[in-house]
Amino acid sequence: MLILGEYGAELFISRVSLIIVLAGLTLCFGGAQVLRELRFSLLVLLLAIPIPAIIYNQITFPLQILASKAASALLPLFNVPVLREGNVIELPMMRLEVAEACSGIRSLISLFTLAIFYGYFLDKSVVRRTILAISSIPIAIGANAIRIVGTGLCVQYWDPDKAMGFFHEFSGWVVFLVSLVCLFAVQKLLTLFSRKRVTA
Repeated sequence: MLILGEYGAELFISRVSLIIVLAGLTLCFGGAQVLRELRFSLLVLLLAIPIPAIIYNQITFPLQILASKAASALLPLFNVPVLREGNVIELPMMRLEVAEACSGIRSLISLFTLAIFYGYFLDKSVVRRTILAISSIPIAIGANAIRIVGTGLCVQYWDPDKAMGFFHEFSGWVVFLVSLVCLFAVQKLLTLFSRKRVTA
């Protein structure tokens, strides 16, 4: 696979082959029992491999459209008139483009990875782990839409230069922290719901 990845100029295959080699070495020197014990560590390494470009591009643009649609639906609630054309939102003060970097794909991948770790170490139920991991996707998408809405509000009611400068960068960190809090809340609700079902 490493050779195929090198000749095919596809680094994803080459990187996956490394994990397969590590699994093979673990099986060879440690046996099946050690491999079972380390399966999470080996599988989670897949999350450290960048998504292939062909898949990345197929995911990014729909996320851009989804984020721009959500922002265009929410901004009029704050008396901000908008006109959306694809991933471009026309505001009275300026044009706001939901670029590839603003699609939310990076925060989605980061939040999904954190949800995997969080569920594995703090929850024993496979069902709750799965729900937690899946819930990170709508949380990340919704948080990104809120970030775009916040940028639009700053453009309209504050200063376009500051909105696209300091606020745009700082809001990314704030929104991601809010996403983490939402993820924590989902896990607590799942645990509480499970306890109620057991005691009922």
